[in-house]
Amino acid sequence: MRKSMILASAAALVLLAGCEKAEAPAPAPTDTTTTEVPVETVPTETGDATDPATAPHRFASWAGKWTGVEGMYVTITTGEPGEYRLEMQSDLDTKGTYDGEDSEHGIKFTRGTEELSLRRGSGDETGLKYLAGKKECLIVKDGEGYCRD
Repeated sequence: MRKSMILASAAALVLLAGCEKAEAPAPAPTDTTTTEVPVETVPTETGDATDPATAPHRFASWAGKWTGVEGMYVTITTGEPGEYRLEMQSDLDTKGTYDGEDSEHGIKFTRGTEELSLRRGSGDETGLKYLAGKKECLIVKDGEGYCRD
């Protein structure tokens, strides 16, 4: 997030400096291709460099497998715009697939009767000793989290 704000500030300064020279026409855009966000990137709340309000998946960079403790995991796949499929082993007895969708701070989903949300965090915030010190994690609730190595 900080890196994108710095880049946006630098771009704004370049644009402002260019405004002083009214004689030169603005260059025409030459490249209209889009760049896919690699799965290995650090999760961000926007998922990519586009406007979060128009991005097809705010948390596309979270796609892939995340590992918890004692064989627990969540595998996230993207579906229709703003929708996700979560395959989870959330405790020793609970394994299932859940439909998720974009929310303000993560991917919200329903497991049983609980309304839950995957949100960005650190291993220390999960409250799990095994995940302590890890930086790239997703948290469901206290004592339930998943990280990438």
